[in-house]
Formats: sequence, structure tokens, C-alpha cells
Amino acid sequence: MARSENGGKRLVADRRYAAPKAAAQRSSAPPPPKKPRRSARPRRPSRRGILGLLAGLVAWIWRKLWGVIWRLSLVGCLVLGAIVFYFYQQLPPVSALLDGRAKGSVTLLDRNDTVFAWRGETFGGQITSDTVSPYLKNAVVATEDKRFYHHFGVSPRGIASAISINLAAGRGPLEGNGGSTITQQVAKLLCLGVVYDPKQWKSEAAYEDDCRSGGVKRKLKEIPYALAMEAKYSKAEILTIYFNRAYLGAGARGFEAAAQRYFGISANQVNPAQAAMLAGLLKAPSKYAPTNNLQRAQDRANVIVGLMEEQGYLTKAEADEARLHPAELSEAAQTKSGGFFADWVMESAPDFLTSTTTEDVIMRTTLDQKMQKQAEDALAYVFDTKVASGSKAQAAIVVMSADGAVRAMVGGRKIAAAGSFNRATQALRQTGSSFKPFVYAAALDLGWRPTDMVEDTPLTINIPGSGPWTPDNYDHKFKGLITLTQALEESRNIPAVRISEAVGRDLVRTVAQGFGIESDLAAGPALALGASESTLIEMTGAYAGILNGGSSVTPYGLRELKLKGENDALMGAGGGIGERVISQQAAGLLTYMMSKVVAEGTGTRAKLSDRPAAGKTGTTSAARDAWFIGFTADYVAGVWIGYDDNKPLKGVTGGGLPADIWHEVMTRIEDGVPVSELPLILPQDATPSQQVGGQSLGAAGDAAAGWVTQEAPPSEPLMNPSDSQVEALLRDILKNKQ
Repeated sequence: MARSENGGKRLVADRRYAAPKAAAQRSSAPPPPKKPRRSARPRRPSRRGILGLLAGLVAWIWRKLWGVIWRLSLVGCLVLGAIVFYFYQQLPPVSALLDGRAKGSVTLLDRNDTVFAWRGETFGGQITSDTVSPYLKNAVVATEDKRFYHHFGVSPRGIASAISINLAAGRGPLEGNGGSTITQQVAKLLCLGVVYDPKQWKSEAAYEDDCRSGGVKRKLKEIPYALAMEAKYSKAEILTIYFNRAYLGAGARGFEAAAQRYFGISANQVNPAQAAMLAGLLKAPSKYAPTNNLQRAQDRANVIVGLMEEQGYLTKAEADEARLHPAELSEAAQTKSGGFFADWVMESAPDFLTSTTTEDVIMRTTLDQKMQKQAEDALAYVFDTKVASGSKAQAAIVVMSADGAVRAMVGGRKIAAAGSFNRATQALRQTGSSFKPFVYAAALDLGWRPTDMVEDTPLTINIPGSGPWTPDNYDHKFKGLITLTQALEESRNIPAVRISEAVGRDLVRTVAQGFGIESDLAAGPALALGASESTLIEMTGAYAGILNGGSSVTPYGLRELKLKGENDALMGAGGGIGERVISQQAAGLLTYMMSKVVAEGTGTRAKLSDRPAAGKTGTTSAARDAWFIGFTADYVAGVWIGYDDNKPLKGVTGGGLPADIWHEVMTRIEDGVPVSELPLILPQDATPSQQVGGQSLGAAGDAAAGWVTQEAPPSEPLMNPSDSQVEALLRDILKNKQ
């Protein structure tokens, strides 16, 4: 081998080809084992046919759909966020949302300045969720939204539950239960920020109906608004808005107004039973209003008490106490918002200060709540004890002072058919013999005396265009010559007609109208028998004129009207004593004659055991109306009984049930009141009659008709005077009177 220059081993070239033997040996040797390759994932057997194609199609569709869904969800969230932000920017401070009424309220005070009624939408004043009774706050949360403190304004669980309930009941998914949270309910109360515009809605009621409407569209608007509220306000502030704006029946807007309306206390004083009743109103304010149906309201409150106990807001002892002693109405609430009297007083002032007021108005009235209850109790007592059960006969009562200040008013019996029609002020009914005092008032004012004589004999009067008219007495008997006092005492018809014809129908109408009878009065001779129609309040006011000495009276219930918080009154008393109608002497003599009606005549059932009284009965043709109107020295009271459909009464006259009711009313009212004598004048105490041509006015009147004579008749009375003689004599009488 050759060595390299450096002394190392020689380089030897490899042999290109192996020796044949060696090659053969290598080829015959077994090959070295190959390194195992990683095996591939086992392949599923491929799905072939239609099922495989469908599975692939579904997978492809899902991939596409999911891509659309998440993109749309992202866009939806961005849109929702923009809407929420828009509403957030629009929401005002909480203080601006507490009193959202479009109308004001009217608060009515009685003669002692105690609240007895409300009208319009009453707002009791701003309250907060921190100042109301804890029982009330807990009752509302337990009833309306038990997860209120844990959601962000919308409760998906609540909505899902509501949909399930609605579908199970066969309703639409959002019909009935809406699953609304308190926040969503507040959003509805705020009408989603839309302000009332009279140009857009026909009425405020239509506006509120739109605000409360449900459905998918409303929910889609309601949700972002609720979310914005949750972002803008705290939970306490949302509850505060709710407590101030929720409608709770009987015209009460907010829990403070409702607590005052139903219980006469503030919302921070209500106990568990009262809180439960107030919270129960939220579901259906009119249906569950305790003034509408107290038992139903108490039953609903028991459900709320159970929810409060279940959710830990009340202990078992507290819940049992609330069930054992349910909430009761205050005395003011029991009058059902003042009833007929409040409605009548509201009509005595302009609409813009009452029914359509946008301000809060205070009305001081003449009502005496004690007398009101006494009148109601008296009416109920007589019908319970002296009238067949189930009777549909109606009745009305008015009690007033001599100056026309109305102290009590019953516009009808409390039966289902009564409605709101006020029979004391709205029912025009024939007055019957209760009109006769105005006939005698005209005669006495002309100088006639209670002791003058009048004929109670058959009478026929020829009425031009109608023919002969023959009046009759109720007993179909005639008593000949009787005094004016006896004629009124026994309510004789023919003497009343003779006197009316003698003094002149025009004068009788003038006297009646002067005393306040504003209805159209009959033109014929039947005027004297009460053929004309009038209302009970007109007639009672006219009798008040007799009691006060002969001056006219305008019945009134309003003493003063002013805006809440203002000192200056906008209106004063709406009535009172007016001009003189007859002389004080004539009024005193007439009072004497009417006292005989009660003491010995047709009105004896009205007689009071401890004090004098005067009055007059009245029964119309076919007994369709029965009246008794009378007075003591303190008060005047009028009673009417009849049917609304004008059918005849059975066995009822003015001296019967009306006199009984009058007796019961006045017995209760005068209980404990010192006895005062009537302002009457006895006939022997009267000053001598004025003289006309040597004759008294009474004699002149007698002579004019030939039907009435003095106690000592003149020697040559005119028995059949001509029309010209009658006119001349009456002219002289009236001229001398002036």
C-alpha cells in the first residue's frame, strides 16, 4: 500500500463491485426488518345512499345557519344597545316622574272641614320607597315581582312562565299573563316616555289604553325601555316611581292617595292587612277596590298575605293576625266618596274647576256627615221594618238649614237598579198636595187669616178648550164651610182650588217661583193640587223659605272653592237666603197652619215626641208619588217615595211611609239638640188685616170668588161676580199690597 506524504496510511479506493461470492451470500440473507410505519386512523365506513347525502346537507346548512345566527345576534345586540342608550338619554330625573296626572283632583270637605269625598285623580303627595311602610313595600314586591332585586329589568323566566300559562289556558302567548317585572310595569305607567297629546288621542282614556296594551310590539318596545331604566335608576328609585304613579281605584293615583282614600292614614302607617289590600289592587284596581266590594278586596288581601308569609316577609303570627283582622274602610271611604251629595256639589261649580280641572281643588261644603248617616239609617230602617222585602220602590231625602245649606242628601236606595241617578236633584215628579202651602201663602200674604172660612162643596170649573173640570177630595166627602186651617190640615182639595182661583193662579205661580220652584207650573186650576212637577231639593228649599220667615232660598252645598295650597278662594257660597217672597206675618201664620197638619191632620205620623214640627203631606194622582216635607225650628227635611218607572204605589200616601221616614230622620237628627219653638204666629196674635174700601183683604178675596168668607161675613158678599169685577178687585188688592 502506498503511504501518504505525511506518513499516514495509504489511501485505498473502495472496490466498486463486490466479489460474486460475497454478493451471493448477501442476497441470500434475509432482509433486515423494516421499521413499522405509524398506522392511519381507522376510517369509518362511509355512509352511502340518501341518508348520507341528507346528513351532509344538514351539517352544511347548520354551519351556514350558525354563521348567520351569531352575526345577526351581534347586530341585534348592537341595535338593542343603541336603543337602550337612546332611552337612557331621554329619561328625566326621578322627581319629574312622580306625578304624571293629566287631570287634577277635587277634595271635598264637610262642614267641619273633614275630608269626605274625592273626585278626579287624587295624588296624595310624593312618597319614596324608603318612607312608605315596610309592609307595603314587601307586599308589592311579593305580589308583583319576587325576583325584583335580582334581575336587570326583564325576567326571561317570568316571560317563559307567563307564555306557558297563557297557552295552557287557550290564550295567545302574550295574552293575559305578561310576565312583566315591576320595572316593565313602570315603563308602561310612563307610556314608554310618550307624552299625552290630545291631537293624537281622542281622550286621555284612549291614551292610557294604548299605554297599557300588550302584544309582541309592545314587548319589543318595553324591554329596551326597562333596561334603560335599570341602567339609569336604582331599584329604590324604580319602586318610588311605581308607588307614586300606580292607579289603585276610586280615583286614587299612587299609594299615598290610596291609603288616605281607603283608610284615612298615610302610606307610611299601613299595617300588614292594609298593605296587602293595597298591593292586591294592582291586579285590577276597579274590581278589587274596597269601596266597590269590601269582601272581595279582603279575600284578595288574604292571598297577598299568604305570598308575604311564603316569601318570608311576614312571620306566621303576623300573617294570622292579618287574616284574623282584615283591613276595614275609614268612615269617609264608607260613604262611597260622598255619594249623591258630592256629585251634586261638583255640578255647582264650573267644569274647569271640577270635572275637567288640571289643578288640585279644595271644596268646602255644607255636608254634615253625622246627619248624612242618620238619614241613610232612617231610610234603611223604615224599608226594613215597614216595607215588604224585595220592594223596588225608590226614595230620596234632603235635609237643610233654613238658609238653604244642605246637610244631608240621599238620592236613592242602595239596590242594584239604583245606579247613579240622583232622585233628590234630578227626578221631576208631580208634587201633589205638598204644593198647597204656596196657595195658602199667597192668600195669607194678601191678608187672609187662618180662621177665614172656605167652602168645601162640589165644584165644577169650565176650562176653555178643555171643557168642565170637577175636582174631588181624596175621601170623596164634602164638609161645607171650614176654616183655611182645617182645609190645609186635612188636605182638602176643593178648598185649595177655590182659594187659588180666588187669589189668582198667576199670583200662586209667582209665590211658588219666588220660593224657588223653577220647573214649569201648570196653567190650569189643577195648579193648586200639585199637578206640576218639581224636584225634591226645590220643594225642600221652598219650605225652608217658609221657616226663615218668608224669604226665598237657593239650596247650596258649596261654601268655598280654592286651589290646593292657596289661601284666596276662587268661589264663595253657591246659594243662601234671597229676596222676600211673602211677609213675615204671612210666613208665621202659614207655619201655624202647617203645625196643625202634623199635630192633628194628615201628617200625624211625622209628629215628634219632644219638639214642635210643621209640614205637609203630598200624594199624586193614582199614588205615583208620595211626599212629606216639614221642618222643626232647626232643620227642614223633605222625603219622596215612588217608582222610577212611574207605576202606582200600593197603599202609600204622603201621610204614611214618607211621614214615617221623616219622623225617623228628624228623631235621629234632633237627638240631644235643645228644643226651640217654631217661629209661628197664632191667628189671635196676628195684626189686623189691611183694609180696602172698608173690607179686609181676606173679605175682598172672598168677595172676588164668592167661595170664601170671613169669620164674620160681610152683609152683602158678591156671590157671582163678573170677570171685570174680579179683575178690578184683585188689581186693587195688589196695588194696596205694593
